[in-house]
Amino acid sequence: MTLEHALEGKEYIIQSINTDDEELNAFLFSLGCYAGEPITVVSRLKGGCVVSIKDGRYNIDNQLAAAIQI
Repeated sequence: MTLEHALEGKEYIIQSINTDDEELNAFLFSLGCYAGEPITVVSRLKGGCVVSIKDGRYNIDNQLAAAIQI
């Protein structure tokens, strides 16, 4: 399942991130978004969602959410 289909308020564990963009992978890693880490969808927005990773909250678009396997 991808993060795009995750339920709000439920904690999931990231299984993998499927993107061919190395720069994007490095950016996500710097946020703490990598395999094995917990992630929670805090709320849904038009075109994306707000997620909680470690101690931060980030707004990600649907395209990126679809690349994150949980």
